[in-house]
Amino acid sequence: MLRDALPKVNMPLPGPKAQEAIKRREACMPDAIKCGYPLVIKRGEGAMFEDVDGNIFLDWVAGVGVLNIGYSHPKLIEAVKEQSEKYFHAMMNITTHERYLEYAEKINKIAPVRGKEKKTMFVNSGAEAVENAVKIAKSVTGRPNVIVFTGAFHGRTMLTMTMTGKSAYAVGMGPFPNGIFRAEFPNLYRRPKGMTEEEGVKFYIDKIKALFIEGTPAKDVACIVFEPVQGEGGFVPAPFEWVKQLRELCDENGIMMIADEVQTGWSRSGKMFVSEYYKEKGMEPDIIATAKSMAGGLPISCVMASKEVMDKVTAGVIGGTYGGNALACASGIAVLDVMVSEDYPAKARKIAEICMDRFNKWKEKYSFIGDVRAIGAMMGVEFVKDKETKEPYPELVTQIVNKAVQKGLVIEAAGTYNNVIRFLSPLCVTEEQLLAGLAIYEEVLDELNK
Repeated sequence: MLRDALPKVNMPLPGPKAQEAIKRREACMPDAIKCGYPLVIKRGEGAMFEDVDGNIFLDWVAGVGVLNIGYSHPKLIEAVKEQSEKYFHAMMNITTHERYLEYAEKINKIAPVRGKEKKTMFVNSGAEAVENAVKIAKSVTGRPNVIVFTGAFHGRTMLTMTMTGKSAYAVGMGPFPNGIFRAEFPNLYRRPKGMTEEEGVKFYIDKIKALFIEGTPAKDVACIVFEPVQGEGGFVPAPFEWVKQLRELCDENGIMMIADEVQTGWSRSGKMFVSEYYKEKGMEPDIIATAKSMAGGLPISCVMASKEVMDKVTAGVIGGTYGGNALACASGIAVLDVMVSEDYPAKARKIAEICMDRFNKWKEKYSFIGDVRAIGAMMGVEFVKDKETKEPYPELVTQIVNKAVQKGLVIEAAGTYNNVIRFLSPLCVTEEQLLAGLAIYEEVLDELNK
């Protein structure tokens, strides 16, 4: 079965059938939707997929975090088939459908946001979830401004593009919405030289306080939005102590704290959400936006908050035609049931234990690995030209990615300087597959090290 297979590449990539498909892509799709991989998928199961030429790949990108549950899970297929025979869609502004209610009820029971009673709304993408979270915060507080961070990625709508901290995602798109202010994200690996981690946390919190003086008064800030682990920014975890102080800062100033868990959610972190770790420490967010792995690949996202927050939102400003589509909800319910019954957070912790042990050994072995970091199985390896200067080494990362795929391992770069390799394998990956992937990765590193 493909689900239990190991990587196997039988020819230089792309193969003949893949070449044909890539030519068709060039003819019918915008070049701006880039793809640097010689891959054309035929079918996928678990953490593996087969291409149109019969090559088999271990996928450590998984649709950029969409497939925590893996490809083609039988229970998802069954749930979607069953729902498709009843109806595909019913808009919640016109007729209530029970799949939306059932999914929202399940999420409300586990939502690690402030408040006793919770409410959830569904939309279609991570960007929509973040945008609606901001709209909710503005509606509830009556304030206009938003604070975001360097290295952030929140989406490609006009608002979320403005919130994103990488200019490459917004070239030629101005003018941008006003009221967005940016502070420095707490990347402790790149904190000012000579600072302890404790001093680094204070340094980054002080940057936010300075923004209240130099940018926007705190009384005008509706929300502060951050990723518990920055994705495109380089898989940089927000230090728990920084989050604690951020929570205190928000409380002191009547600001809503929003966690963008689009990529960190759904068991990836070793808990269902990173915000569960926060809740254990009494610093949970007011609002969570999440998406990606919610429904195993069907487009759906959600915003969760307390009943008190949700019921203050002005009618008409949130929602949308496809939000809470019945097929996507049916798949989402199945995803959540499987993740709970099979303890996917534990799978993430086991994967992290194996990989971080290996990554840390590589950090000692190779002069070009500057840092390894993670929360659960959302792991990043940062490549540098010099461990002392920490100069980014994106050229090496490009070579690693290109060489690995030719051997059957699909990995992807991340980071402001594209010098980080991310780990987002499906959490259903077998230990044998995981070790096979690590072996390919290390083989490539050894080749380049020579």
